[in-house]
Amino acid sequence: MKVYRTDEIRNVVLLGHGGCGKTSLVEAMAYVSGATNRMGKITDGNTISDFDKEEQKREFSISTALVPIEWEKAKINVLDTPGYFDFVGEVEEAVSAADAAVIVVSGKAGVEVGTEKAWELCDKYNLPRMIYVTEMDVDDASFRQVVQDLTDRYGKVIAPHFQPIRENEKLVGYVNVIKNAGRRYTGIGQREECEIPDYCKPNLEIYREKLLEAVAETSDDFMERYFAGEEFSVEEIRSAMRTEVMDGSIVPVAMGSNIQAQGVANLLSDIVRFFPSPEYRECAGINRKTNEIFEANYDFAKAKSAYVFKTMVDPFIGKYSFIKVCSGVLKGEDTLYNPDTDTEEKLGKIYTMIGNKPVEVSELFAGDIGAIAKLSNTKTGDTLSAKGTPVLYGRTEYSKPYTYMKYIVKNKGDEDKVSQALQKMMAEDVTLRAVNDSENRQTLLYGMGDQHLEIVASKLAARFKCEITLDTPRVAFRETIKKKSDVDTKYKKQSGGHGQYGHVKMKFEPSGDLESPYVFEEVVVGGAVPKNYFPAVEKGLQDSVQKGPLAGYPVVGVKAILYDGSYHPVDSSEMAFKTATIQAFKKGFMEAGPVLLEPIASIKVVVPEDYTGDVMGDLNKRRGRVLGMNPIAGGYQEIVADIPMTGLFGYCTILRSMTGGRGTYSYEFARYEQAPSDVQEAEIAKRAAEE
Repeated sequence: MKVYRTDEIRNVVLLGHGGCGKTSLVEAMAYVSGATNRMGKITDGNTISDFDKEEQKREFSISTALVPIEWEKAKINVLDTPGYFDFVGEVEEAVSAADAAVIVVSGKAGVEVGTEKAWELCDKYNLPRMIYVTEMDVDDASFRQVVQDLTDRYGKVIAPHFQPIRENEKLVGYVNVIKNAGRRYTGIGQREECEIPDYCKPNLEIYREKLLEAVAETSDDFMERYFAGEEFSVEEIRSAMRTEVMDGSIVPVAMGSNIQAQGVANLLSDIVRFFPSPEYRECAGINRKTNEIFEANYDFAKAKSAYVFKTMVDPFIGKYSFIKVCSGVLKGEDTLYNPDTDTEEKLGKIYTMIGNKPVEVSELFAGDIGAIAKLSNTKTGDTLSAKGTPVLYGRTEYSKPYTYMKYIVKNKGDEDKVSQALQKMMAEDVTLRAVNDSENRQTLLYGMGDQHLEIVASKLAARFKCEITLDTPRVAFRETIKKKSDVDTKYKKQSGGHGQYGHVKMKFEPSGDLESPYVFEEVVVGGAVPKNYFPAVEKGLQDSVQKGPLAGYPVVGVKAILYDGSYHPVDSSEMAFKTATIQAFKKGFMEAGPVLLEPIASIKVVVPEDYTGDVMGDLNKRRGRVLGMNPIAGGYQEIVADIPMTGLFGYCTILRSMTGGRGTYSYEFARYEQAPSDVQEAEIAKRAAEE
């Protein structure tokens, strides 16, 4: 592939709901542009961007793929993202590297939750956007309805500049609203002029009026001409549209059919025509040497720097770090410095990726996206720069994973293999975490949802040949006491020669401090227990609180007072007093009203106002206590509640199904509280069975 200058590059992310047609749109783009000579199909598992075995098996995208398309002397770096919410980390990576977005909407399914989320992401990253309505060749697709729904939601920024011509429920051509002219499809990417059918004219008038009104708002001169009833030329309209698309005050709506590759050539031309090249985007980091701001702004004349926005680890082709060049021109033999790890990396060859196929290029200009193989000390979010100008760019903020399961390795001896495989997968997936929970002797896998974790397990088996099973994790309960007790324990052993003798009288009561396991006091009078045995008594307590007598959970909030006892001048030892204390603790704890404490999380659930009643009702069912609500912009409410950690299992799936995918939640551990008696009984019985 030839080298493109910064002004000839367009970095475009495809966003939209799962199943709206992003991947098949990439296929149509590659075919129409001549990059491929046949279009792959998702059902056949032979598309460019869904190259992973899991994607082919499930028939939807799981990770972001890069497909560069050459069109009208420009290079369009298309980033095809997953539509399902469990893979939002992949979407956030792609959006951080894009300069503009095409939001794909199915003409049949219409505006969905994924459409709304895509729009919100564009707002967050300040991306110019266009909407492309697919499936216009399907019987019950309605372009008019999609435009209406978009306008109702986002107001008059929505500006359709194409309109379908349909005959017998089939897409046969389109009206170009800018040129006010009809076109009929004659072949793939080909069309001829035709008359505008009468049934298209009422809508055409509305769309054209809307477009001209938006154009008139770009200058006072245009506004005067508009009110005087003058016509604008095609070039004037396009020039005004480019300005307005770039500042977000207009969102053009185009349409077509991916399977027939109709409307795709127009979309590619619009991307080149209306979307900004990277030189129009701002980009700044910190120069670590001078501590001053380094304004890279995709200027190829400045010192070399690049941001690693994604990592791909393929068992067959190795590790590739996807980069966006922020300044300068990167060449194959460059050595760059990584300030995050304080190491130098020799680049070797530079590639552009077409799906999972690396294609070597001699250099990458500022603003371009490419990949570098085998960078040993570089991970997603790192910066690479010239050593003389060590630049550091801010890291992208990714969604935090809150869904977790414990995993069990199926085959004994595969533990290391699974651990290494997970390390590779975490390098690739920023929203996946493996956490060792030593207290409950379990390893936890955190992800964005149940489907995410299920796919991780499936990938481990297919890619790395090691199997795990996912199970409900154990919750970290605690044990404490509610009453007082007084015990007298003697440990005596005689077995020829030295015996063992330790005698303690102890009181146990709640300490009132659930943060620390125990408080130890000694009030022994007259040397009944010599001072040199006090540390042994405390050691006995330390050992005892690790696993409580009630259900084997760690103990908190106990005050132990040693007030009397006795010793033997020959047989007493530290070991004897430690053992006597352990026995005293078991007895005293069980006599002092032992209870189980459960972990409570503080949860924040953000949902549209319409769903607050259902969500609060569900939280109550999970033994949650709603503490309050805070209104959030865009018609959302934040519900704040306390909820037992046991009530969070499976919550992600339930919340999504209750709110049509619109609800999100986050939580953090708050404190421990006494568990209800039925929960305690069930847990004690369960632990006894396990033991």
